[in-house]
Amino acid sequence: MVNVGQCFVITPARPTPTAPMCLSELDQEKTVAPALTVYFYRPSSDSISFAAASQVHRDSLSQVLVHFYPLAGRLHFIADFRDFALPNELRSLVPVVSYDASDLHELPLLMVQLTELSCGGISLGIGVSNIMVDGTCASHFMDEWARMARGDPIGNQPFLDRSVLLTADPTLPPRFKHERFVPNPLLIGQSDDHEEHNKETKIVMLHLSKEQVQKLKDIANKTRPAYIPRPFSQFEAVAGHMWRCATMARGHHPMQPTKLFIPVSIRGRMPLPKWYFGNAIMKQAACSHSGELVKQPLPYACGKMREAVEIVTEDYVKSALDDTKRQPDLTPFRTSHTIGSTTGCFDGNPNMEIISWLGIPFEGLDFGWGKCVYVGPATINVDG
Repeated sequence: MVNVGQCFVITPARPTPTAPMCLSELDQEKTVAPALTVYFYRPSSDSISFAAASQVHRDSLSQVLVHFYPLAGRLHFIADFRDFALPNELRSLVPVVSYDASDLHELPLLMVQLTELSCGGISLGIGVSNIMVDGTCASHFMDEWARMARGDPIGNQPFLDRSVLLTADPTLPPRFKHERFVPNPLLIGQSDDHEEHNKETKIVMLHLSKEQVQKLKDIANKTRPAYIPRPFSQFEAVAGHMWRCATMARGHHPMQPTKLFIPVSIRGRMPLPKWYFGNAIMKQAACSHSGELVKQPLPYACGKMREAVEIVTEDYVKSALDDTKRQPDLTPFRTSHTIGSTTGCFDGNPNMEIISWLGIPFEGLDFGWGKCVYVGPATINVDG
């Protein structure tokens, strides 16, 4: 039976007769910390002032939140909870809020910051609670907000009832092994991950050309095993290459267990409404030993990823929801990468997590003064 002290519900931002909204099991697994994103816009050729742009954002945000009203609410613990902290160093272009578990019900689920740049351009910083949305939902919300800012009506109403994923029956026996509830491998010879977790994280931006990505994809598919009929994607090729390279660079013992965590969308694998507004991402793990990963060619790593993804069927998802419900405490399985967090799982060395935004249409957002010229994460403070 799940420990209610580890669960959340959404309550309205202001006192109303409305009952609290339930969160699905997939929502409950996510970290409280927000996903931080920043959009940049060139100076407007229409001479729109920053004050005018700010007013458009305020007015259209109030309109779009009528439809996406859970983002205007607050999280509440069903009972007491442990301390959980947000990063205390964020870029100046995204909103900053002090996360204190004792004041959880006062913290916003959506944060917005508009900044006028010295060149006359504008940056839009967004923070959305990971418990509330995945990338697909965030993109849907931003698209509808921009649509209203341009004076158009909402295009696609969000489906807000998250109870469609509350099908868990913890009394059923386990039907699959779910790696996300198995403790992560530690480096051979170490009894915990504290040393690796406390190392400084540095950010490096690498540009892969279209030709380089195609070359990796060709290598992956040239000797693709016969039991994998469908060609490897560019994500599988690049991610498999990164997993192998990181393993080599880390100098692992050949018998070192290693996991590669990849997010798998269950949209299309479950009968979810098209515009379902909630987390529909399942964290899957490809597993290997470092020696095999390095010795074998690229298709081996890609094949391990394919195995982890293709097991995610409707029956598997339902089993995973049951498994989530059985956990007495989800805290150890929420990410601990957030600076200041002392609880949760660490997915760094000897493991790795790779997330792709390739299928999410974040780019091109237009609030009425042109499309954004860049969009990307505002902070990166994780290892692995």
